Parts: sequence; structure tokens; C-alpha cells
Amino acid sequence: MRREDMIGRESYFWHKLHSLTGMIPTGFYLVQHLTLNSFALGGPEKFNGVIQFFEGMPKHFLYFLKFGVIWPALIFHAVYGLFIIARSEGNYSKASMKFRENKYYTLQRWSGIFAFVFLAYHLATTSVLGMVKGAESTIYYENWADKLAAPFGLHLVLLFYVLGVLASSYHFAYGVWNFSIRWGIAISDSAQQKVAKLSQGLFVAVSAIGILALFGFFNPVLESKGHSKGAVNVEQSLEVPSKPVSR
Repeated sequence: MRREDMIGRESYFWHKLHSLTGMIPTGFYLVQHLTLNSFALGGPEKFNGVIQFFEGMPKHFLYFLKFGVIWPALIFHAVYGLFIIARSEGNYSKASMKFRENKYYTLQRWSGIFAFVFLAYHLATTSVLGMVKGAESTIYYENWADKLAAPFGLHLVLLFYVLGVLASSYHFAYGVWNFSIRWGIAISDSAQQKVAKLSQGLFVAVSAIGILALFGFFNPVLESKGHSKGAVNVEQSLEVPSKPVSR
């Protein structure tokens, strides 16, 4: 077998794996992560209850999911994605190349770069910082509210997160369209049109969930204003010391 053929075969395999990891587990994790973050709309008790649930999981199982499934897939997808971008040649600026698929392709590359920077910052200031400090307290509700208001109450971090959610959501939504074509799910033009509409709807839905979750740290519109007499406090039931909440 010629060396060129070997490189082509390897490229085909890695491109397939890159496409697959973009959906499972990375894409699934994105939707699940933003959905759980939307508990911020229910106030500190609801959001912190999610954190406490994961804190209460067996450590070996939690570490297996984090370091054995999610992180390897995410790192591979990000690094190999940058490799693809480095080899690609942008041509959307040409008048003859301004068709739908090329627009999707161009936005996919730019959103991927921004999402990479955003996720690197996000992981460094949440999971990595939590492991360094030996606690998940860095991602409790009140700490998130303070973080998003930085610096100096200008909410520039909040703006960065909104843009990060938009970039990640688009990258995932377009990835669904690309995945369905690359894996032979949508072959005909009509099928690809339907998947394109589905991807557009996913982009709007996932973006809305993520952005609403962010604003839930400032205005928890779904927060219960009181508890019934028979209600059991989540923190007490989990025997986790209650934490002061900044308003």
C-alpha cells in the first residue's frame, strides 16, 4: 500500500472519530450540562442541589465519567478540530462561493475556535480550580453570581459566557447536520434540508437554555418564595452545611 493511501485511510478514520465524538459524548454532554445549569432559574437551593448530587456520587464512578469518557473525547475533538482548521482554506469571501454549505462550513470553523478558547477558560476556572482547592464550592450559586458580574460589576464575564454559549450551541447544531451527512443518514437534498431546519431549531433551543441559565444567577424567576411546613430542606437531607447566598 502506498504511503499516500495510508495517510488517506488514517485521515478518514480520524475524521469519522472526530465527527462521532462531536455528538457522543461531547454534544450530549453540552445539552445535559446547560439543562442542569438552567436550575439556576430556580434559585440557589435548586442549583446547589445539582452540585450536591454530583458531590454525593461514588468518586470512582464520577472520575470514570469525567476522566475516562468526557474529557478524553472533548480534548480529542478540540485538538483534532484545530488540526482540521489549520489545514482548511477559507474561501467564503469569494462571491461565487457564498452558498449555504460554505457559509455553514465557515461559521463552523470560527465558532469552533471561539468555543475552544471559551471551554479552556471555563474548565480552568471550574473543574480544574475545584480539584486544586479540593472542593466543588467554586461552582456554587453565589460564587457563579459573583463571577459573572466581574470585573467590577461590569458583567464582562457574563458577556463572554453568552458568546461562548452561542458559539458552542452553533458548533453543536451544525455538527448534527454535518454528522448526518458524513454518516450517510441524510443523503438526498430533501433529507439534508430537513436536517438543516432541525439544526437551526437546535441552535435556538440550546442557546436559549444556556443563556437563560446564565441570567438565572441574577434573576431566578422560578425560585420558590416559601416552603410548605412539611418540606424538607435539600441541604439538611444531604447533611451539607448551608452556604450564605449573596443577593
